[in-house]
Amino acid sequence: MAAVASKALLSSSLSSSTAPTTTSPDCPRQQFLGGRALRVASPSISSKRSSVSVRAASDKPVKVSADRQLWFASKQSLSYLDGTLPGDYGFDPLGLMDPEGPGGFIEPEWLRYGEIINGRFAMLGAAGAIAPEILGKAGLIPQETAVVWFRSGVIPPLGTYNYWADPYTLFVFEMALMGFAEHRRAQDYYKPGSMGKQYFLGFEKGLGGSGDPAYPGGIFNFLGFGKDEKAMKELKVKEIKNGRLAMLAILGYFIQAIVTGKGPFENLLDHLADPVGNNLLTNLKIH
Repeated sequence: MAAVASKALLSSSLSSSTAPTTTSPDCPRQQFLGGRALRVASPSISSKRSSVSVRAASDKPVKVSADRQLWFASKQSLSYLDGTLPGDYGFDPLGLMDPEGPGGFIEPEWLRYGEIINGRFAMLGAAGAIAPEILGKAGLIPQETAVVWFRSGVIPPLGTYNYWADPYTLFVFEMALMGFAEHRRAQDYYKPGSMGKQYFLGFEKGLGGSGDPAYPGGIFNFLGFGKDEKAMKELKVKEIKNGRLAMLAILGYFIQAIVTGKGPFENLLDHLADPVGNNLLTNLKIH
C-alpha cells in the first residue's frame, strides 16, 4: 500500500458541461486531512451532478543513494524519509511519518523517539522474560524462582508468584514508580536539558542530556560507546534493528503463551526435541 500523499487536490468536475467550477465566496468550506486545512471548491449552481477527484503527488525531489537499502518504499515515502534517520529504509506504508499526511496529527519526531524507547523496553523485556527459564533449566537458580514470565506477574490468576507484598500493592507501587519515570522522560522530551536543572537527589548534573532526548549520553552511556560520529551512527542502526526484532519477539511470547500455555524457552526445547510433532501447525490450539 502506497503512503498517503503529502498533497491532495479536491476538484469538482461536471459530467454534462466543461465549464469550470467556482468557489462560493459566501460559504467557503474547509475540511481537515492529516491536520491540514483543505479548501473545497463548491460546484456551480448550473451543474446537475458532480464528482470529486483526488490527485496525490509530492513536490519534493526524490534522490536515492545507489547503496541505500529500501523496504517497500514509495516515491511519496522517500520524499520525507531521506535516509538520515537510523534504520530508515523508506518503509512507511501508512504514511505515519509524513508531516502532511494522515499521520500528521502525530509528530514524526515523537514517533521516532517512541520507537527507540519501546525498542529498548522490548530488548530488556525479551531478555528478562526468558532469562529465568534458561537459568532454571541450567540449574543456576532455584526452581521456585525459575518462573515462566506470565506466571511471575503481580495480577492473578496467572500471576501466582509470592513477592514481599500482595499483588495489588505491588501493582500500585509499580504504577507510581513508572508514572514518575515516564513523567520526567516526557519533560525531557519537550524541554531537552530541563532534567539537569531540576533537583533530583544530587543526580541532576548527570541528567542534562545531550540535546537529543533519544540519545542522552552521559551516565546513560557509562561504557563510552560511539566515541566518534561514524561509530555512533553504526550503533544507532544496530540498536534500532535489535529493538524492532525484540518488539516482534515480545509479540511472539504473547502468542506462544496463549497457544501453547508454555514459556518461549520450553517451546524451543520442545521443537528441537521433536520438530515434526511440535511446530506452528501442530500447536494451533487455544488453551
